[in-house]
Amino acid sequence: MTTEPLPPRGELTIHFAHVAYRLAERFARRDTGIRHFQTWNAEDTLRRCAEADVLVLSGLWDNAMLDRAARLRFVQVCSAGYERFDLARLAAMGVRAASGRGVNANAVAEHAMALMLALVRHIHTGRDHQRARHWRGMISSLDQREDELAGKRLLVYGLGGIGSRLAMLARAFGMHVCGVRRDTRVRPDAVDELHSPDALLRLLPEVDFVVLACPLTDETRGVVGARALEAMRRGAFLVNVARGGCVDEAALVAALRAGEIAGAGIDVTADEPLSPDSPLWDLENVVLTPHTAGETRRYEDNVIDILLENLDRQWRGEEALRNGIV
Repeated sequence: MTTEPLPPRGELTIHFAHVAYRLAERFARRDTGIRHFQTWNAEDTLRRCAEADVLVLSGLWDNAMLDRAARLRFVQVCSAGYERFDLARLAAMGVRAASGRGVNANAVAEHAMALMLALVRHIHTGRDHQRARHWRGMISSLDQREDELAGKRLLVYGLGGIGSRLAMLARAFGMHVCGVRRDTRVRPDAVDELHSPDALLRLLPEVDFVVLACPLTDETRGVVGARALEAMRRGAFLVNVARGGCVDEAALVAALRAGEIAGAGIDVTADEPLSPDSPLWDLENVVLTPHTAGETRRYEDNVIDILLENLDRQWRGEEALRNGIV
């Protein structure tokens, strides 16, 4: 691959594109002296993509931009996922690209912990009772009471930045952490057991929580389907902060309705926004959030940190980029 160098700092133009994140506003606070602008919708992003040397975006990406963006030299993806980008064509055009992997590792790991706590402490039903002005009495049945995380066994599927951070948080709560990833040569300090993905079905009957924190690939698509759900304990919970395609939603709904698992915390769904007709909205043993696990007040600045590091690496003539994908 032959790449064209970035223009000098004084000649560079950056195009930020996002429907909600205030990237250009936060970038201006860095006082870099680099020209930049932001678009907020797909139409304006496509129309103005030819004006910039660098594109910083995720959901507003359209591969049709590659027919228009003759100046383009670098794409900084805002998110960890980059499935929609035509990497082969970017490479053929000599355009470098890097993902936002790790940009929301803390946020998503904390969100996974929040979903686990909500499920085990019945926070979601407590909010329902609050709205109904209902003061729930004490519960005699042991299997219907709130529970504690300490001593529970957690399986984290995917030990990238998010999964590794989650393992550390879970250990602080006194949980036993089983990690699953392809490379099992080195076990992270916060992980008590490390296994390869082919051990998943064997491990599922032994754990109380399963958290998906993996990318969506051919290997992970539908990794939690009917067989996996049948293997889980009746008192176990599933939490998905990965991608909706990692779970067979029809099988999950069936398992939740039948009480085959205790509940689920879901931040991502196969189709987003989730259809108003989806059964997931009305299941009492589900805590549902609208793909907000990665959203915090620090998100823009975290993206800009990665962007500036990658610009500096290219100006220094370095080949390796942080989270480089092209």
